[in-house]
Amino acid sequence: MIGLSILLLFGVLDWDDCLSEKSAWDTLAWFAVLVGMASQLTNLGIVNWISDCVGKSLQSYSLCWPAAFGVLQAAYFFIHYMFASQTGHVGALYSAFLAMQLAAGVPGVLAALALAYNTNLFGAQTHYSSGQAAVYFGAGYVDLPDVFKIGFVMALINAIIWGIVGTFWWKFLGLY
Repeated sequence: MIGLSILLLFGVLDWDDCLSEKSAWDTLAWFAVLVGMASQLTNLGIVNWISDCVGKSLQSYSLCWPAAFGVLQAAYFFIHYMFASQTGHVGALYSAFLAMQLAAGVPGVLAALALAYNTNLFGAQTHYSSGQAAVYFGAGYVDLPDVFKIGFVMALINAIIWGIVGTFWWKFLGLY
C-alpha cells in the first residue's frame, strides 16, 4: 500500500489506472481475508489441536522416523489445497509439522529443510495457492480444471524426484 501511495503521489499512476485493474484488487482482497483466517485458526488453537491429534495418531502406529517423515511431508504438502496462500499455510502449520517430525525422531535440519522445500513446491499447486499463481491464472491462459490437473501431476513428479534423488543427496550431505 505504501508503494501504491508513492506511485499515486508522484503521478506514475492515477486512480483510474487503479480502478481499471479489478482483478488485482480482487486478488489482494481475497488473499488478505484468507491469510487472516489462517492466522485466526492458529490463534484459536485449532492448528495445535490438529497437530496433537496427528502426533498421537502417528505414535499409536509406532512408525519409524523415515515413515513418519514421509507421511508428515505428504500431509503438509497436500493440506495446501485447503489454504489460499503460502504465507497463511506456513504461518499456521510449519511449526506444528516441524514439532511433529521432531517428536517422531526425524533429524531437525532435514525436517526443517524439507518443509521449506515443500513450501516452495506447493506455490504452483492451484490457482489460489500463492500470489503468483493467482496472477498467472488471472491472465486467462490456463483453464481452471487444467490448473488442478497440472498442479497435481507436477506434485507427483516432484515427489518422485524428491523421494529418489533427494534421499541420496540428503544422505550425501549428511542430513540423516
